[in-house]
Amino acid sequence: MRRSTASMLVVLAFLSTPPLAAQTDSARAAAPEPARGKSAIGVGFAATLGNNWQIESAEIGYVRRSSHGLVGAVSVGGRFGAFIDEGAILGGNRGFVFATTLAARTARLGLAELGDQMNLTSLGFDVTVEATGYLTANSPLPQGSTWGALAVLPALRVGGGDGPTYGLLVGPTWFFGGPQVEVRGLLAFRVEAPLARRERHP
Repeated sequence: MRRSTASMLVVLAFLSTPPLAAQTDSARAAAPEPARGKSAIGVGFAATLGNNWQIESAEIGYVRRSSHGLVGAVSVGGRFGAFIDEGAILGGNRGFVFATTLAARTARLGLAELGDQMNLTSLGFDVTVEATGYLTANSPLPQGSTWGALAVLPALRVGGGDGPTYGLLVGPTWFFGGPQVEVRGLLAFRVEAPLARRERHP
């Protein structure tokens, strides 16, 4: 668990650094509607929780947002990482993990709004349900080299508008494919940056 915490803190510090473009766009906060589409690119870090061998991986994906109905967004993405022995001080890395994910999350339930009307930041709650297929090499887990998983991840999400959105997700994930279904905790930090919408010129 010590390795997971250290890795996540490093990734979170990197991801939470606002890009120059976002700083420049803040000067245009007075515009009534920014030229942004419903698409976003998401990056992050995910790790299973517990003792002994755990999975730590980086994530990247494409997100399609919705402003209507119960579904707030759907996404497709990939993960690449390794198995980490949380009980080892040295030499605790083993094999590699590649995974593809399909996910849907609920519309955000607003909890609070921070800042003024010109630079408003919202804090909200949502739930992500994601299905994942794993392909691994040199796996120490009883599931073998390939298996599937289903996760239910409540999340706190900060941000919105034309800037990045930061999410902290934690919840159970069920591993299918071994001698029996195994339940592990999953913790993820995710950042979504909206893609600019192309303007149509006559």
